[in-house]
Amino acid sequence: MTLTEDQVRIGAALPELSIELTPTVVVSTALATMDFTPVHHDTGIARAQGSKEIFLNILTTMGLVERYVTDWTGPGAVIRRIDVKLGVPAYAGDRLSFGGTIVAHEDGRFTAEVRGKVSLGDHATGTVTFTLPAPFPVT
Repeated sequence: MTLTEDQVRIGAALPELSIELTPTVVVSTALATMDFTPVHHDTGIARAQGSKEIFLNILTTMGLVERYVTDWTGPGAVIRRIDVKLGVPAYAGDRLSFGGTIVAHEDGRFTAEVRGKVSLGDHATGTVTFTLPAPFPVT
């Protein structure tokens, strides 16, 4: 079910989403986005380049930010803009937890502030702007 405009209020908190970043998740999402950079699937190379482990790629992070919002809104929401700043790496073996709040509603567009955290701190922070269907009229 998709939320409608009348069901969302400024200040509403999105439910937390927590994802275990297993090595399989990190490698498979890198490959799914056709990112063959070794630091996303080869621990030896990642460590040789100064990382403690393989880590999520940018496309995966952006996809997870979008998923976080649309899991809450439902499939009828239309993402209009994602503006995310990357922070600390999201390493395999860690947990990525998302939280968010609706901060604006203008001209039919909602904006959610979103934060994805790992044990080292903020992995991704930013905003997602989206539209929702208008409520059905009651007859």
